[in-house]
Amino acid sequence: MKPSRAFWVIAGVLFAAASIAINYEVKIALHSRPAGPVLEMGNVKVDSPAPDFSLQDLSNQEVTLSSYRGRKVVLMDFWATWCGPCRMAMPGLQKLQDDFRDRSLEILSVNQSESAEQVHSFLEHRKYSFHVVLDSKGAVGNKYGVRGIPTVVLVDKKGLIRWLKVGWSPEENELRGLVKKLTRE
Repeated sequence: MKPSRAFWVIAGVLFAAASIAINYEVKIALHSRPAGPVLEMGNVKVDSPAPDFSLQDLSNQEVTLSSYRGRKVVLMDFWATWCGPCRMAMPGLQKLQDDFRDRSLEILSVNQSESAEQVHSFLEHRKYSFHVVLDSKGAVGNKYGVRGIPTVVLVDKKGLIRWLKVGWSPEENELRGLVKKLTRE
């Protein structure tokens, strides 16, 4: 039996309505929602202890998160060289590094699953000076519930997570203010 003309008219109207709804969601609704930090991501949440880990840096030295406890605030940035938003975040991270270098802030730039040579070449070409560690198998990213990059995690001197955010905004005043406050404690 061949579908009637009424069937095709109804199908066309439903298709048009669905297209309009999807277009609205992608172009309007998603962008009007407030962006900002989240309180929980995977198994980690704000005001809970940061899961400890050890990774190799680009100099083949082992870096352990807990070694900073009591001494430094740690800003972890999960990223990759192929990630456009990650690349856009790097100048802001470098500015934080430069501005808080003498105020007990350690930026641990946690590269996700790329080779040391690739990461080293990327950083050298762009003259970034923050500390990079290699999460070659993505295990630390998984431990932190990272599902999109860049993901930023701020850990205070007591080892507690104080800020979580997926993505990066060129103007991170909230993060800057929190870094300033935590480095003074």
